Amino acid sequence: MNGLPGVGPGAGAPQGQGQYDPNDPNIKRLNAMMESCFGKAAVSGVMGFGMGGLFGMFMASMSYDTPFHGVPGAPGATQPITSLPLRQQLKVGFKDMGTRSYSTAKNFGLVGLMFAGIECGIEGYRAKNDMVNGAAAGCLTGGILARSGGPTAVAGGCAAFAAFSTAIDVWLRQPKEDE
Repeated sequence: MNGLPGVGPGAGAPQGQGQYDPNDPNIKRLNAMMESCFGKAAVSGVMGFGMGGLFGMFMASMSYDTPFHGVPGAPGATQPITSLPLRQQLKVGFKDMGTRSYSTAKNFGLVGLMFAGIECGIEGYRAKNDMVNGAAAGCLTGGILARSGGPTAVAGGCAAFAAFSTAIDVWLRQPKEDE
């Protein structure tokens, strides 16, 4: 016990009730939504958008670590950002950070939405929950995302996404060690 009142298993729940009631209609609706392919894809897309936004913000903040970074929109982009006043540097930096965050968020959200939707559809079609579903969904997702690059890009995207998906599946399906 950690010594804090009201913290621990069942904290916030009425006395004598440690779990939620599975017969509650709201819980049933939530479970049904999360078990549907549409629900899984939507949640994955929203979570991917959020994670992509954070990742884009982080990566944009790291791009200003050298004084040779040019100011976007400057003639030839040769003017170093350090030559601007602090307020202008912040304005340029935050505008660029917002643009990059939104772009990365859209990309991550699209990947999450596509992968989860395709994997759920394959799982429903095959009526199996194994690593083949993830590998096939990774291949389809990678191929679809690379379609504008031609057949070689489609094959490369398919192979890369399938390999990454399989590696993550193998890692997630490992037996957990008890400490």
